[in-house]
Amino acid sequence: MNAAAAYFFTTLVGLQDRLQTRKERGATAVEYGLLVGLIAVAIIASIGLLSTQIQNMFSSAATSLTGK
Repeated sequence: MNAAAAYFFTTLVGLQDRLQTRKERGATAVEYGLLVGLIAVAIIASIGLLSTQIQNMFSSAATSLTGK
């Protein structure tokens, strides 16, 4: 194998490795994005379900503090 062919082969393998790494990083970013979205939905749903109880708790605390 001459020097030019060796250089071309090495460059091609390096480029292929970089592209594979980018694909894996992109997949990881998508997975983290999905996890963050699911966590946000869970937080919003739990706040929606518990909003009345939380409001009553803060109202009773405010009433206790003002003494009325």
